[in-house]
Amino acid sequence: MKKGKSYFLNRLDWYIIKKVLSSFLVSILLIDLIIIIMDLSFKLDDFIDKHAPVKGLIFDYYLNLAPYFTNQFGHLFFFISIVFVTSRLTARSEIVSVLAAGISFQRLLRPFIVSAVFVGIIMLYLSNFLIPQLNVTRYEFERIYYRNRYVNVQDNIHVQNAADKQAYIKTYDAENGVGYLFTQEVFKGNELVEKITAQSVKYDSMTKDWVLFDYTIRTVNAKNESLQRGSSMRLDLGLTPLDFNMKLFKVDVLDFFQLNKTIERETMKGSSKVPELLIEKYQRLFNPFAYIILTIIGVTLSCKKKRGGMGANLALAIGLAFVLILMMKVMIASATNGNLSPVLGVSIPLIIFSVVAFILIKKAPK
Repeated sequence: MKKGKSYFLNRLDWYIIKKVLSSFLVSILLIDLIIIIMDLSFKLDDFIDKHAPVKGLIFDYYLNLAPYFTNQFGHLFFFISIVFVTSRLTARSEIVSVLAAGISFQRLLRPFIVSAVFVGIIMLYLSNFLIPQLNVTRYEFERIYYRNRYVNVQDNIHVQNAADKQAYIKTYDAENGVGYLFTQEVFKGNELVEKITAQSVKYDSMTKDWVLFDYTIRTVNAKNESLQRGSSMRLDLGLTPLDFNMKLFKVDVLDFFQLNKTIERETMKGSSKVPELLIEKYQRLFNPFAYIILTIIGVTLSCKKKRGGMGANLALAIGLAFVLILMMKVMIASATNGNLSPVLGVSIPLIIFSVVAFILIKKAPK
């Protein structure tokens, strides 16, 4: 390299980046295609019976399902792609040549790390913003055309929608989005200051308000009470239909900002769903770092020639990936059951593998 010219990425770096990204793209597209074919074969009878439109099946369901599986299996197949590319470079003695030319192993890692950061950022966007949006359309299509629609059989539903407010619905019809025998009580300290009742309520998704039908508003103060009646009125309850229909509650339809608001609301209510919501949040935020950690492990394990060649490296890579996945599942189960903090449940496997990556770098060829 000439004096005065310092490139962050040179021709060799771009060569490695293209190899890694192309291998990952091909592998993840193949696994997405295989899963989609298997899913279609399993659900085809229901789609035919319910006359699912082909256009909707393609654009509203399976094209929305592909990013979900890409995010789910991204770690595994990116790790395999790293090991595959590094093993090929090692088999052709290209790694040895690079190190013999005076390039440090840490410098050799640069294009691999850049690839991991690039994919991690994409997955961060997918998991926090795009996939939740696509899941809404996908679940709606599935609700209509796959098996029977869900009927909510819950009754006597109590929800604390604010620090000083409590809402109650006798029954909630999930299919029509209508609640019956609604009550909201507003407190000041320990005293009831307002009570709103209605024969039925319906959510308006456009305005985010609830429409109350045949309502009564009873206002109480220290000296007197007042009563107001009407046929219909709009009221912002700070709730969505999911709050009255928790059996249909799906965390993966909430984008990053909606998830944070839901965590605040459920924490205020003392809901048992808070650990699950926190785990989902931390997984979305921390999991992209796994791409970097697995990349370091994959390169360090594959940069030396060994008996068995690429096959041995791929077998070791798959084994390590499944150890990480198993460890993550165990930690998440502990966090969900309340025995472990959600942030620790998500981060402990990553911390352990970070230590492994650090040790492997120290032992890497110089």
